[in-house]
Amino acid sequence: MNVIKKSFDLGDGRTIEIETGKLAKQADGSVVVRMGDTMLLATVVSSVGAKAGVDFLPLSVDYQEKYAAAGRIPGGFLRREARLSDYEVLISRLVDRALRPMFPEDYHSDTQVMITLISSDKNIMPDSLAGLAASAAIAVSDIPFNGPISEVRVAKIDGQLVINPYVSDLERATLEFLVAGTENDIVMVEGEADEISEEEMVEAIEFAHKAIIVQVKVQKELTELVGKTKKREYSHEDSNPELKEQVYAATYDQVYAVAKSQTAKHERTEKFAEISAAFVATLGEEVDAVTAFLAKKYFHDVQYDAIRNLVLDEGMRLDGRDVRTVRPIWSEVSYLPSAHGSAVFTRGETQSLTTVTLGSKDDEQMIDGAFINGYNKFLLHYNFPGFSTGEVRPNRGAGRREIGHGHLAMRSLRKVLPGLEENPYTIRIVSDILESNGSSSMATVCAGTLALMDAGIKIKAPVSGIAMGLITDEKTGKYAILTDILGDEDHLGDMDFKVTGTEKGIVACQMDLKINGLKWEVLTAALKQANEARLHILNEMAKTIAVPREDYKDHAPRIVSLSIDKEFIGAVIGPGGKIIQEMQRETGASISIEEVGNKGIVEIFADNKAAIDAAVKRINAIAAKPDIGATYDGKVKSIMPFGAFVEIMPGKDGLLHISEIAWERLETMDGVLKEGDKIQVKLLDIDKQGKMKLSRKALLPRPPKPEGVQENKPA
Repeated sequence: MNVIKKSFDLGDGRTIEIETGKLAKQADGSVVVRMGDTMLLATVVSSVGAKAGVDFLPLSVDYQEKYAAAGRIPGGFLRREARLSDYEVLISRLVDRALRPMFPEDYHSDTQVMITLISSDKNIMPDSLAGLAASAAIAVSDIPFNGPISEVRVAKIDGQLVINPYVSDLERATLEFLVAGTENDIVMVEGEADEISEEEMVEAIEFAHKAIIVQVKVQKELTELVGKTKKREYSHEDSNPELKEQVYAATYDQVYAVAKSQTAKHERTEKFAEISAAFVATLGEEVDAVTAFLAKKYFHDVQYDAIRNLVLDEGMRLDGRDVRTVRPIWSEVSYLPSAHGSAVFTRGETQSLTTVTLGSKDDEQMIDGAFINGYNKFLLHYNFPGFSTGEVRPNRGAGRREIGHGHLAMRSLRKVLPGLEENPYTIRIVSDILESNGSSSMATVCAGTLALMDAGIKIKAPVSGIAMGLITDEKTGKYAILTDILGDEDHLGDMDFKVTGTEKGIVACQMDLKINGLKWEVLTAALKQANEARLHILNEMAKTIAVPREDYKDHAPRIVSLSIDKEFIGAVIGPGGKIIQEMQRETGASISIEEVGNKGIVEIFADNKAAIDAAVKRINAIAAKPDIGATYDGKVKSIMPFGAFVEIMPGKDGLLHISEIAWERLETMDGVLKEGDKIQVKLLDIDKQGKMKLSRKALLPRPPKPEGVQENKPA
């Protein structure tokens, strides 16, 4: 083995080590990245040559966590790792988005990057190392790559920016971003924050980039040590310069005219298709497959140039807007009468129908991952059916795109949810995209906000989101920042920058760059322009509903949360769950209880007030402490010669002495009371041993004194 290692310091004494030459040597490139006890194995394999007719990079990136890495056995019937979890898919997407723009545009070989968590440190997040590991694996291979790149997590903790902070410190973070970049540029940003300013966000990204520069230089040194400075040669694209000139000459003016005509999406698409088909027809029926393929490819290049030039030269966009205008917005709440909360949000040709469903603790999502496991009370699911873009597409469950878009919306709305004391519900939001032409994830954020307020959830502030685009001309230096981008502008543009926030500041973002050389002043300008759009959208949303409803819908379930002393948890549950099951059966309410510190938190869930009240009364009776001087409806449990034991609360008996039953003197208990009698008693005292002294006569009228008897008065 020729094992080579490189390590570097994060600047605070913590180190990261990259090792190659020991594991997975038959891959084109493989490394192990280690920080603390967290270890990632990253491999890359790329086929030699490319398939005919492919004009894109068939890249797949998979991140997977081995349960053995955390000393755990997977749950489920099979007890083995199965399909990637949503968490693993999200990390795979983060790495993919950073790597994909770095491959040469004409490189079309099947390429697979696999990143595996093989050892886990509970206090070190593996996702911040995944991009570094993937890029380092490519760096020690002969695969063409315009990197290296790296990814880091930047967080502000106790007012200080930190790179790759410990998990235990993240709870105090006011901002948290995963940032990817090269030695010179930023290529990807994703994260969340506590309503921060645009300046604070730029500061955090700049801080992250300084750490990325160090990690990129280490990878370059590793490439030198391994001897992989020379990359493989390839030829994946046919070319026909004469045909390209013909396509441009014959179609550019027509494409430019259609782009400028301000037609709707489908009409515009049809006209572009007609222009392309008309040109291909001029090539004759005997045209070969390669020429037909190249003609379509060059026509796409014409569209790319014409639409971008229209924006840069005339400041006009496909739908006639200028660069700062948000498309028309309309929204409606309570559209679905049976949902606990619902909203329709439409911006231009993008529409989301979103619902909110309120559930109990039993509806929490159980998360069974190698690194992250536990329970989740807030779920957001995003669906993107084929009809939303006028396509025929089979439903095959949520794909990576749906998971990623839903996660961005989820982390945006999670920032404004009330705390556990104010909101005991498990909340599920579902966004069904009914139309899509640009940033349906941002429509989900807006619709989700409206639906939450419609459901009566007391969110801290409304959230809106906007997608920003960028078109640049490297030759002239001209650029245009686009507000509320269309689908075509996303596809043909240089940036997709989604920003969400409240009136006070930014709560989440997701940025992908397709070019090198984004200047900091351009990023700052884009954030400022996004702020204008977000505030405009918030104002439009406020016309529909400005604040959460005072109460939940009549048909929404109700939850009451009670706090009881820890000592009563067992009494509420009962032996084998007998008491709590009996209460649920008799009241119709669902009851759950968990120990938190020195308290027991009881959640009572029901669809009507009567069931809630009945369950609360019974739990309070069990968990309440007797109050001296209070009157109780008691039940005689047993008869003794000296009195009776009376239950005044479930499991709490007191002594009713024979002398406290009546004002007249009783010689015996015979015939006075019997077991099961229900009587009212007053609690006179509780001694140091917790024994209760009860009285019945204290609640009876005192008989008048016989004539001639003088009451002794104290001196």
